[in-house]
Amino acid sequence: MSGKDGDVFHHDFYTAERWNNWINQVKESNFKFDESDEPQGKEGAIFVNMEDDIILACLKIIAKQEKGQISQESALQYIAQIRDIALAEIDSISEDADMMIDSLQASLMGGFAACEAYLSGDYDSSVDIGDLVKVALEAESSDDIEIALGTIAEIGALVISGKELSEKVMEEVPYGLVAEWLDGIDSIAAAMIGSDSYKDDEEDDGKN
Repeated sequence: MSGKDGDVFHHDFYTAERWNNWINQVKESNFKFDESDEPQGKEGAIFVNMEDDIILACLKIIAKQEKGQISQESALQYIAQIRDIALAEIDSISEDADMMIDSLQASLMGGFAACEAYLSGDYDSSVDIGDLVKVALEAESSDDIEIALGTIAEIGALVISGKELSEKVMEEVPYGLVAEWLDGIDSIAAAMIGSDSYKDDEEDDGKN
């Protein structure tokens, strides 16, 4: 083990190889929308699992930072590394698969922004999430994408801190960037409700 902060575990929280394995699974799945334009069955589940895999990796980083095992700076660097892997441009697979990957990457943008805001402390714990959603939607409608994403980041930080993103709020959000980003926050909430084994995970074989 190294004494340097950030290298204590020599831990690859998420690798390009891992992401490429998922992309290869998408290629092999020959994914197509059904007549309702909804992703179906096992092929559609690949995208959900891809997102969950990354969200859990980010939550592991946050857990280690909260335990004092890595610094805030290192945690932010790890998140940035994963973001660079997952948001890199991907060669076209098929029209339907490309649409799903675009949607997945938009969703992950919200998730990454949330993790960064939480680690940086860039949120006000007294603010109502429903009010913030309205602010984000107003910013999106005014094409002020930076403010919209920043507000989503704050919502996500609140969710990571333990606040609830209610289904009612989600249902009232019209389709658009804010809705896509909020899907990433919803994934964080779902991961936190599930097994919290990520908080204790020391090693990961990188397989999926």
